[in-house]
Amino acid sequence: MKKHHTEEEILRIMRQAEQGKPLPELLREHGIAAGTYYRWKSKYGGLELSQLRRLKELERENTELKKIVADQALDIRMLKDVNSKNW
Repeated sequence: MKKHHTEEEILRIMRQAEQGKPLPELLREHGIAAGTYYRWKSKYGGLELSQLRRLKELERENTELKKIVADQALDIRMLKDVNSKNW
């Protein structure tokens, strides 16, 4: 079963590692694979909770904008197809 950690938990674990807690002990304590820790470190390293929340908000907004652009591109393609046909 895959365990999901909240943003707060991830940041707390990252802070414990930054404060010098031995990494193998930290990983074992939280049931985290080393690869997961290093992925979190590359993504969340140095972020505060408020910055992390803002990042998530911007990612969500970016996804919405990409959907809008894709819809508009599809509409433009359909209009060009309809307009190019000889009636």
